[in-house]
Amino acid sequence: QVQLVESGGGLVQTGDSLRLSCAASGRTLYRVGWFRQAPGKEREFVAGISWNAGNTRYTESVKGRLTISRDNAKNTGYLQMNSLKPEDTAVYYCAADQFFRSSWSETRSWDYWGQGTQVTVSS
Repeated sequence: QVQLVESGGGLVQTGDSLRLSCAASGRTLYRVGWFRQAPGKEREFVAGISWNAGNTRYTESVKGRLTISRDNAKNTGYLQMNSLKPEDTAVYYCAADQFFRSSWSETRSWDYWGQGTQVTVSS
């Protein structure tokens, strides 16, 4: 089993920055990802990183503003969010896998999930 605990969400204004953290405990990870879910919408993939190689993937709408990273020694993943917009408002979820999966964007391809952290960007 893998336990994931997110932190770092909050209420900010347009253009501000936030850094989300995802602390993982349990077993060795293969990859970590971030998803978000806005009210009335489906959960969508935001970014992902392979744990050992550090290869990253992003959804198009966040490229250049959001950066995913990880600290292997701390077993923690991060999502640095800059130039935040009101449309970034959502609950952000951390996800993880222990083994290779072909899909990054499908929620069903991820085995472990955190409880979510709210990010609200006011205009």
